[in-house]
Amino acid sequence: MSNFSLTLRNHVSEISRLVDRVEAFGAEAGLPPDVTFRLTLALDEVVSNVIRHGLRDRSDHSVSVSVRVADGMVTAIVEDAGVPFDPREAPVPNLDAPIEERTAGGLGVHLVKATMDEVEDRRAGDRNILTLRTATQSRDAV
Repeated sequence: MSNFSLTLRNHVSEISRLVDRVEAFGAEAGLPPDVTFRLTLALDEVVSNVIRHGLRDRSDHSVSVSVRVADGMVTAIVEDAGVPFDPREAPVPNLDAPIEERTAGGLGVHLVKATMDEVEDRRAGDRNILTLRTATQSRDAV
């Protein structure tokens, strides 16, 4: 089993630190490049949304990210004290509409749901706990 945990400050500049750590973890854990890419994309989007939209005040907050590989699955957990938000309830964007007619928002959440095999959300006290799972096997190999 491989794993790591990372505590980020609620600053957009922390996203690059997250991306670097996830990419290094993917290499260390021997994950196929497409699995590492999908995990990085999903975590980048989730944590960016937490920082930009979930933590609305200007005070310091932390966002906890943990990732583990076990039993053929990669599981990532993002925990924050932002406003309640369940990405599973976000409407699916109309990808067929011309770009100028689309409403803002929702595309990133759509990408997270499309790149991960499972997305679970729960609220524990004042904390959002988002769990993302995907198989360690490359989708190209399926």
